[in-house]
Amino acid sequence: MNFTIFTLAVVLSLLGGYFFLTTLVHRAYRAPRIVESGSPADMALPYRTVFIQTENGKQLFAWYIPPIVGNGVTQGVVAIHGWGGNAEFMLPFASWLHQAGFATLLFDARNHGSSDTDNFSSLPRFAEDLNHAFDWLSARHEVDPHRIALLGHSVGAAAALLLASRRSEVAAVVSIAAFAHPEELMRRQMHSHRIPYFPFGWAVIHYIERTIGVKYEAIAPVNTIQKVTCPVLLVHGCDDSRVPVSDAEAIYVKRPNNNVELITLPGADHDSIERMELLRDELIHFFRRTSTADRMELTR
Repeated sequence: MNFTIFTLAVVLSLLGGYFFLTTLVHRAYRAPRIVESGSPADMALPYRTVFIQTENGKQLFAWYIPPIVGNGVTQGVVAIHGWGGNAEFMLPFASWLHQAGFATLLFDARNHGSSDTDNFSSLPRFAEDLNHAFDWLSARHEVDPHRIALLGHSVGAAAALLLASRRSEVAAVVSIAAFAHPEELMRRQMHSHRIPYFPFGWAVIHYIERTIGVKYEAIAPVNTIQKVTCPVLLVHGCDDSRVPVSDAEAIYVKRPNNNVELITLPGADHDSIERMELLRDELIHFFRRTSTADRMELTR
């Protein structure tokens, strides 16, 4: 065979494999879009729908649930769902927070719920969206910008830890069912589907890392927790079938100080938001004591 023809055949074969890989990865890791079927009104909560500008000229769909009318400013909480979720998934928390007097913002990440579509979703992009949602709530005149906490589930929890590692203004973080490291998570998923690490798993994992434009080590919760200065409450179900409770324990081991707490919840799976009712009082108490003044006392 002519050398030029042979070289062209090899190149075309490699390109074909590359395009097959990229198509497969984008399909396999595309977040399922589930649009909200209810609203805060179903829980007798006052609210208004807002749209928040985020990266790439996209808009985020959000529900703002204002605090119960009172004197002065109040604390705020920004809640973010996990992969394939939406703002409605976090509504049970909003009911408690509103009753406790907090201003609450629930929103859909890009490619989720009713928010705009972008070319892909990732942990860094969840954090970007959360960053813009945090700024939106900070600008409310009835909310103290120094007393805004983050509440996240799964990849949303990992995004909350990532944002808190970058922004000292975050008052507190409640992380529910966060994974310890994205690469380890994907390797477990591939192993469960009997996908060999070499060459397929390795190629997929490294392709995704290049696509999101940041090293896994820089965004892994076991590493970002070490840079978080605000109080953190890690909550994890003992029966989590997607992210083992050992991931929460691994994050907890890397805590930088005693501001990080860990609660494991028996009988709770990955999406067992209804089980969080058992921790209602503890979560409200945690949020209430995480003002700027409290943080100064805790870090001494």
